[in-house]
Amino acid sequence: MSKRMVIQVIPWVIPLLLLLIWQLASQFEILPTRILPAPSEIAAAAYTLVHSGEIWPHLWASTNRAVIGLFIGGGIGFMFGLINGVSKISAMFFDSSIQMLRNIPHLALIPLIILWFGIGEEGKIFLIALGVMFPIYLNTFHGIRSVDKDYIEMGNNYGLSNMAAFWHIILPGALPSILVGLRYALGIMWVTLIVAETIAAKDGIGFLAMDAREFMQMDVVVLSIILYALLGKLSDMMAKALEFRFLKWHLSYQK
Repeated sequence: MSKRMVIQVIPWVIPLLLLLIWQLASQFEILPTRILPAPSEIAAAAYTLVHSGEIWPHLWASTNRAVIGLFIGGGIGFMFGLINGVSKISAMFFDSSIQMLRNIPHLALIPLIILWFGIGEEGKIFLIALGVMFPIYLNTFHGIRSVDKDYIEMGNNYGLSNMAAFWHIILPGALPSILVGLRYALGIMWVTLIVAETIAAKDGIGFLAMDAREFMQMDVVVLSIILYALLGKLSDMMAKALEFRFLKWHLSYQK
């Protein structure tokens, strides 16, 4: 086995080992199925939902909410992070207000959001956008402010305009921090979606879990949790791929 294959296999050793222990504990009735169904039962429930096609509309609904909320909230956070990062005057006007809003737990606003938007899609997307906005804002702002001023001064000495210095020095220098903020925001996005979809949703993975709870279908409830975990892992892998794509010049991402 090559070194590359070993590196790819190692992260899956502990999850697979835990899965095996879980299956054996259920099989020998050490872990009652009324508390936690066996992995084989969850796999059977997944096969049933996939084969019937019932699962796909719920996956699409959840992914659609998450992506729309990420683009709206992430775009706003990125824009304010850029503006406040490059302009001290803008930071004086906006940063304190954004920091005050950041310290309000966004999930605590659910009763207010229901009064504003009702139980439709707007409230769920607003909640996700609010959750992802602040980590992207903070990391963008911090990344721009952390760029070495010597590089900017060197660019000015070579005759770079302010816009050219931004594109070739400031933004690339801030990109590692921005992408870290994106990865952090993706985690918050899925956590927020879980909560949002348990509030009078008509579709989505959260609705699937709540509907299964009513009929005591523990295997489907656990499957819903696993689906959230898999979606979170997939989005994190995509964010890591973006890091390796756009940070090839960075020493930490070179082979």
